[in-house]
Amino acid sequence: MQQLVQNAERLHYEKQAARESKKVRIIAGGGGRKPKLSLKEQIILSLLYLRHLTTFQLLDILFEVSESTANDTFNYWLPNLQELLPSSLLEQVKKTLLTMKR
Repeated sequence: MQQLVQNAERLHYEKQAARESKKVRIIAGGGGRKPKLSLKEQIILSLLYLRHLTTFQLLDILFEVSESTANDTFNYWLPNLQELLPSSLLEQVKKTLLTMKR
């Protein structure tokens, strides 16, 4: 798991650097609200959701963030995790989610 978190963090920084290199800034970067969760906590939140398919209400209690923050965090990390995790695991999660919605 440690290796997965490190790879996810590395991928995040690479994508962030690529986005920043394309921006034309008038105001210097670095401002704005700081995230409520560290990168490691964000990744663990996303992995916990993928593994147990829990509700975002439970994740907001466990990580002490709002339900919408938990949802936004998961949706941010999902594409990065799709690059790192085996597709069979993600397909299994998608099938489970689809049957839950019915």
